Amino acid sequence: MSFGARPRAVLASLGTLGLVLAAAASPASAADGTPATPTQLFNGYRHCSTDADRPSYRWAADGLVVEGIPGITDTTGTSRAAVRYQAWPVTDPTRITTVTRDHVTPGFEAPATLPASALADGQTYAWQAQTVVGDAVSDWSAPCYVTIDNTRPSQAPTITSPNYPPDGWHEGGEPVEFTLSAGGVDDVEGFEFSWQPDLPVIGTPIGDYGIPQPVDPYSNTKYFKRADALGGSATLSLVPPTGSGPMTLWVRSLDRAHTGSAITSYTFRVTSGAPTVTPAVPEPEFGEPTEFTLRPDPGLQAKSPIVSYSVQTSGGRDDETFDVAARADGTATVELALDGIYGEHLQVTSKSANGWVSDAAWWSTSYDTTATVTSDTYPENGSGGGVGVPGTFTFAPKVKDVVSYTYTFNDGDPEVTVPAGADHTASVEWTPATDGWYDLTVYATTRSGIRLAPYDYFFTVN
Repeated sequence: MSFGARPRAVLASLGTLGLVLAAAASPASAADGTPATPTQLFNGYRHCSTDADRPSYRWAADGLVVEGIPGITDTTGTSRAAVRYQAWPVTDPTRITTVTRDHVTPGFEAPATLPASALADGQTYAWQAQTVVGDAVSDWSAPCYVTIDNTRPSQAPTITSPNYPPDGWHEGGEPVEFTLSAGGVDDVEGFEFSWQPDLPVIGTPIGDYGIPQPVDPYSNTKYFKRADALGGSATLSLVPPTGSGPMTLWVRSLDRAHTGSAITSYTFRVTSGAPTVTPAVPEPEFGEPTEFTLRPDPGLQAKSPIVSYSVQTSGGRDDETFDVAARADGTATVELALDGIYGEHLQVTSKSANGWVSDAAWWSTSYDTTATVTSDTYPENGSGGGVGVPGTFTFAPKVKDVVSYTYTFNDGDPEVTVPAGADHTASVEWTPATDGWYDLTVYATTRSGIRLAPYDYFFTVN
């Protein structure tokens, strides 16, 4: 459901209503038992109001669903019943509209629809329900009161912010203070807002036995705020979803039927407040533990102390995201062993005591972890030797702690692994059976089991 037109409840299928419009008694199902007054009364999937001075407000341009659970006592079998509903304008109790839901299983909601033709926009109606079992009927329920509101708010709300005006760029670090106003529409009850243009749907889940489970949308403070008075205003204090750049808040007004106005937006701009990331050495070695110092943006630290950092690693063997507590001065340190065979990236954001999350700082390094391959007989990208002429190939590491090398001559040949010597190098002898072009692929493995990047060594046998 979208408020672009008007709200509809998000509901489980109710099946065929089996409505009967009638001015007199409606036919009842053959059943036994004594009818009792229906319970669990709802209109438009919201609780019925028995207070004539505080009616429920509902949109009903397609009719209004009314429902209740039929009551049956002293039944001896699997009885079925009917529920009859009658409604009338409170200004004219003689204009009664009656609808019936037949063949209802006791214990389950029995929905029926009051037709839109019987419901005038802006008019308040009373309605009540009774259970019908065979030729017997229960007492009528106490009247429920509902006001039909088929008119959406005529104006979009207005949005202002005293600390993040729409013009220019602003330093972040403080929650954005917004004032939302109804724009002169006197029946606005509250506002819906989001940092995304697609605002959330207001719906009513359906529980056991078909009983609606209405929830006050204003209890969800992430997206809704009730106005300080009908047709009034509301204030918000929000932390943007990102730490810098253009930010847009999308807002619409809601009337008492939860029908939405047109959507309006407010855009402002925030400069970067990313922290700095500094390794203890300019170029950390592959696999070696290195301490990184995280420092806050001075402006953010001055507005609200930095309490933690979120660190995300990528490109390594075990990428992870974790939090690091900050010291009183806003700094923090973290030790990392970078083991990405092509390099590794760090993404770091800071979090202030007031909830502000900065934009991300990026730090990265690249590694060449391929093995070095040399051969006097068969030089790289050259030609030499010949069929039956043995050649020696020497493998040497570019990183520490290499314990073996795995190689193959040409794709599809079996891989062969040889141990590295005390100097972490290895040599293999190979004799070609045919002449032509060859691709020697080699990769090294470290003591901790890291398979390093492969290297392709091309040569031609004379």
